[in-house]
Amino acid sequence: MSKITVIGAGSVGSTIANDLMIQGTASEIVLIDVNKQKAFGEAMDIYQGAPFCSPTIVRSGDYDAAAGSDIVIITSGLPRKAGQSRLELAQANINILKDITPQITAAAPDAIYIIVSNPVDVLTYVFHKISGVPESHIIGSGTILDTSRLQSTLAKRFCISPKNVHAHVYGEHGDSSFVPWSLVHIANNHIDSYKAHSPDHDRIKWNQDYEEIEQFVKTSGAQVIKNKGATFYAIAISVCHICGCISGCGLEGIFVCGLLAPALTAPARFAFHPQLTVFVTAFVNYV
Repeated sequence: MSKITVIGAGSVGSTIANDLMIQGTASEIVLIDVNKQKAFGEAMDIYQGAPFCSPTIVRSGDYDAAAGSDIVIITSGLPRKAGQSRLELAQANINILKDITPQITAAAPDAIYIIVSNPVDVLTYVFHKISGVPESHIIGSGTILDTSRLQSTLAKRFCISPKNVHAHVYGEHGDSSFVPWSLVHIANNHIDSYKAHSPDHDRIKWNQDYEEIEQFVKTSGAQVIKNKGATFYAIAISVCHICGCISGCGLEGIFVCGLLAPALTAPARFAFHPQLTVFVTAFVNYV
């Protein structure tokens, strides 16, 4: 069990905190937001469901409340609006990150940092440059959400559990992401041969629709925003999965973004968990 601090008590941050409590990932969860009243209300609402979950303390506080955190999750920033790209948020959210960073790193210098705010690849790089935190302690949520979107839509297409879909998205969390289709397998069969071997072949609709599927993955966030105003459930559960991998046994590969020194190659084994294989799908080499 661990202490996890979530910066930002908006829809994404509060949903992450709620899911962490439900899953029993942390023994203590701290919510921090510039709007202290909202953070207090969200923490109070979440904690009042604690009797039905694993014992967890959920509270709000200032940055000093993050002291001793094992993991810090940064979700603060302006959300995407309908028709807006992630990159359009860059400067505004960089400015917010620059304000947050010195305060949270002073309180929790040894924590593992997970960057969620968009554009996540850019902000992960900026956080590394301004924080002083070692690159081995910084993760951006990267394409873990894109990968989840890909796996779930293929599961529907192939009438099978998403657990049996082995497919991943590489590149940035955005329009330049891509799927290496030669590596995609459905229940240990290559995606293009599974239909012929499946007892449900009559129900499966697959004609090597690579471009259609990739476009769906890239535009899923925009579709959700258009219909309900914001995305937060899927990204929240994705971030909780990262936390679970860090806090748990770690015997799993996760697709995220980060910075690699020249001495490291992907997949990289990060210092905070020697058994956790981190596939860095978008990274910056530096010298």
